[in-house]
Amino acid sequence: MFYRPADGHGLPHNPFNAIITPRPIGWISSRGTTGDNLAPYSFFNGIAYTPPQVMFASTGRKDSLRNIEESGVFAVNIVEYAARERMNLTSGTYPPDTDEFTLAGVERDDCVTIPCPHVRGAPAVLECRINRIVELLGRDNFLVLGEVTGIHLRDDCLVDGRFDVTRFQPLARGGYRDYSVVTEVFEMLRPGQE
Repeated sequence: MFYRPADGHGLPHNPFNAIITPRPIGWISSRGTTGDNLAPYSFFNGIAYTPPQVMFASTGRKDSLRNIEESGVFAVNIVEYAARERMNLTSGTYPPDTDEFTLAGVERDDCVTIPCPHVRGAPAVLECRINRIVELLGRDNFLVLGEVTGIHLRDDCLVDGRFDVTRFQPLARGGYRDYSVVTEVFEMLRPGQE
């Protein structure tokens, strides 16, 4: 099958999200004039090492985006399998003054380098200052680029000086209503590495 997205795919469900999978989930926390917000974004990833930088994309001018535009900061909380139900609860569409931390029973702490909450006990948290927000093609598509200014690592996820994802089983987004979990990893060396 071949199709041009502009012409449509003719399938019962759009396959685009299912093609780009698994996608890490950035559980984005922010603070604005209406309060704290917590929402998952699966168009999320790291994009540079030095300085460390991340991106996430928002389809629609959601509360997270408004808070980040207002405050200039956000935190990325890494989602573990054990938090899947609470993460899913925060994905709903709620009034702007809804505190998703409270709604989902998620405990919070204040970040160290930025005025923003983060998920207490998350396997890892990336504290970020926005670099820029880019308006993308289409209606209400935004790319948020942030520089990481602080990193929290949960102690039980550190093994022999390495951050071990098998200790917390990262949750990933697939297409449609699908999710996956990392339970097994393997190592491969690049050519020329020892």
